[in-house]
Amino acid sequence: MNRILKEEPDYPIENSIRIVGLRNQIIHGYNMISDENIWGILTKYIPKLKAEVNQQIF
Repeated sequence: MNRILKEEPDYPIENSIRIVGLRNQIIHGYNMISDENIWGILTKYIPKLKAEVNQQIF
């Protein structure tokens, strides 16, 4: 996502900045994030992200 945003800052993915931030938290501070928090993010936001990505591909 970070690479995409560097090329296209207005790329139409609603939570793009938050996606980059979560990646950074996982990579650099994985012991600070609970499994429940990650699971909540996955179940709540992944379906919407999938739909947004599919709109851009097709």
